[in-house]
Amino acid sequence: MKEYISLEKLEVYKLARQLSKITWEIYEKLDWRIKKIMGDQYVESTDSVGANIAEGYGRFHYLDKIKFYYNARGSLLESRHWFDLLEERRFLEPEKEEKLKYLEYYRQLRPGLNALINSVLKVKNP
Repeated sequence: MKEYISLEKLEVYKLARQLSKITWEIYEKLDWRIKKIMGDQYVESTDSVGANIAEGYGRFHYLDKIKFYYNARGSLLESRHWFDLLEERRFLEPEKEEKLKYLEYYRQLRPGLNALINSVLKVKNP
């Protein structure tokens, strides 16, 4: 019998939560004007990664799961877009610990999401 893994123990979900935590730390240091223009969208897209993983994980049908996991991957790329714009426009301090942590979680999360998607597809098409 296959053991059920709770959402909280799912590695890709834990990474998404860490990414959200670091994103919030970055967001809190932004000027109110930048928060309004770019920061809010940055936080929302990052938080959407974990939210979509959670929703997909709770779905029964593989097509439902895949749809939410694809949405999570899209939100991850949107988060990176906002991060890159903040960096390009020099709103992030170079070599700051939060910035480096964000990049590390992002690097781990992207292939993790792809692996999650592939695992659902393999169950459907063994």
